[in-house]
Amino acid sequence: MSTATGSPLDNVTYEDLYARWERGNWRATEIDFTRDREQWEGVFSDHERRAALWNYALFFWGEDAVADGLSPYIDAAPLEEQKYFLATQQVDEARHAVFFKRFMEEVAGIGGTTGQALEAIRPQLTWGFVQVFERLERMSDELRRDRSIPKLAQAITLYHMVIEAALAQPGQHFITSYLEDRDVLPGFRAGMQNVALDEQRHIGFGVKLLSDLRRMDPDEVPAATAELLREVIPWTAAVLVPPGWDESYVECFGFTLEDIGEEGATSLETKMRTAGMPIEELPGPPVFPLEGTPRERAAHGQRMVRAGYLGEKVGAPSTAREDMALLLQAMAAGLDTTRAREPGTIQWDFTDAEPWHVVVANGSTRAEPGRADRPTVTFRARFEDFVDVVAGREDPRRLAVRGRLRPSGDVRWLWRSRGMFPG
Repeated sequence: MSTATGSPLDNVTYEDLYARWERGNWRATEIDFTRDREQWEGVFSDHERRAALWNYALFFWGEDAVADGLSPYIDAAPLEEQKYFLATQQVDEARHAVFFKRFMEEVAGIGGTTGQALEAIRPQLTWGFVQVFERLERMSDELRRDRSIPKLAQAITLYHMVIEAALAQPGQHFITSYLEDRDVLPGFRAGMQNVALDEQRHIGFGVKLLSDLRRMDPDEVPAATAELLREVIPWTAAVLVPPGWDESYVECFGFTLEDIGEEGATSLETKMRTAGMPIEELPGPPVFPLEGTPRERAAHGQRMVRAGYLGEKVGAPSTAREDMALLLQAMAAGLDTTRAREPGTIQWDFTDAEPWHVVVANGSTRAEPGRADRPTVTFRARFEDFVDVVAGREDPRRLAVRGRLRPSGDVRWLWRSRGMFPG
């Protein structure tokens, strides 16, 4: 496992992070939205208003959610200096929520109490967004019951590495870039710049704390972190799915879904490496089964969401060979083949799609179309059921009991090798 020797974190202290908060205070209640209101109605087109509202609604809901869920983190932090900084972060998140609430009411025309405004924007939330933030809520509950170092590491990974570094920071960057290029919404732009500075400080704290937690428990923390990432990363591919997959909801602001996904993946990898836990070195099955650049991995994730393999189930999954190849290759690459009892072949005979098989051999595991000559185990099932298992929508044991997932062959090999499957 890599260490943080010579890391830039060596020059950062929790006291310094707290001092930066004092120096960087700003007032959400004093931002002037007068010109923003004029430009919202007079400069933005109807479609740009719809697209901006969809995008900004995710931020408003997210800021409120993280403000609500931070208290258990303060309780679980090992050092008083860490608790003090986390208290400032909770203040920041509340200020961000106030800022977005003011914009929604004074510019976008969504009034009422904060709770009423949040309910009004609920339909804008995507399936992936809901999954990530429901997991954050459960994580807060878990942290109340379990303040152990590995559990805190999972919580920091979810909050600071995934939500702030991989999801929020890229969105903030593209929003502020667009507003600066067009010189519009000066009040909102100034507020977003302040939010971004706060988030940089939060992320820096998260990276440092995660690094310190790894030093405190170098065995359990990487394993717990990897487990959390394997659970959450598939949802992140479905966070920024525009209504009806209409990509003009982001492209009208000068960037693409691939741009955002690439920056998010790069940010996550960089932060994890700085924390002394490069993603490719984490224990267990790989967090990112398919190799490639951050942009290629972002494109793979979006393609699997479109094909119905990840995200919300909205119909039958794609059975196009190129889509099935991507899914089966990802599944094969995601196996921890060191846990296989011995080499073998898993045959998938789908009743509603062409057959595929996975050759399990440490160092040369691969997925191939068609039927294998002498498979070790054969599964007969609908491809749709198989996809639901891979996406976490169905329990394979339940399908087996109902006769919808029928294994044959050397089932003992499968049982002895069960540790190679994620989760």
